[in-house]
Amino acid sequence: MTSSSIFRDDLLAGTVALITGGGTGIGRRTAFEMGRLGARIAIVARRQEPLDATVAALRDEGIDARCYVCDIRDADAIQQTVANVIADFGTIDVLFNNAGGQFFQPSLELSPNGWRAVVETNLTGTFLMSQAVAKQAMVPRRSGLIVNMAINMWRGLPAAAHSSAARAGIVNLTRTLSVEWAAHKIRVNCVAPGSVETEGLDQYPDSVVRQLRSVIPLKTMGQPEDIAWMICYLASEAGRWITGETICIDGGSQNWGSMWQIPDDPDEPGGYRS
Repeated sequence: MTSSSIFRDDLLAGTVALITGGGTGIGRRTAFEMGRLGARIAIVARRQEPLDATVAALRDEGIDARCYVCDIRDADAIQQTVANVIADFGTIDVLFNNAGGQFFQPSLELSPNGWRAVVETNLTGTFLMSQAVAKQAMVPRRSGLIVNMAINMWRGLPAAAHSSAARAGIVNLTRTLSVEWAAHKIRVNCVAPGSVETEGLDQYPDSVVRQLRSVIPLKTMGQPEDIAWMICYLASEAGRWITGETICIDGGSQNWGSMWQIPDDPDEPGGYRS
């Protein structure tokens, strides 16, 4: 991976960063950006293979990195994973709750299990990981940064009610924890990307990708480093007085246009009921 960092090389020297969903996409790129700035990196995901590949690539660049398999819906697994990271690295200074996911399905057809799977992964997993890292690492040291992941869901996400609800919950969780945990000197912020060119776009046809691009005022998709750079900024001294904020990184999408076409008949092609 070609380096393109906009920061000085030692900006995050001495920092230990735990990144969930760190084997692919935005999490992977954030691991590289933080590692190149001197951070030591722990990445977490459910699958071993992408974790191993990312750790090998990080180490090839001289970055101190380790990986841990963990399902962030499992509270006991989270507790043990956080304990293992602290045993290996000594502490955790930054937590990036990047892991999550969703699938598209009209809400009238969404099963209870489908709802629970997405809400538990995105919202419950974010809380459980934040709580474990805060209690085991950040509260004892009275220092730390947590960055949560939302998405551009301000006007709703038709066919993704589960994800939209979970991510909205994350935004309010961020605000609440930023106040509760301020006495422990823990900052809690959130990033809300728009359409970013990652492996996740591969599941969509070209026509959908073109439509996504067409509703971005800057007329270009985001890149993983656009998000990673904001994480690095927040982790640096420049972000020391920022907490409780949700930072939109979306090329202006939240302010203009809509990719959602509302049909006259919900049963016609493009409707939200089959």
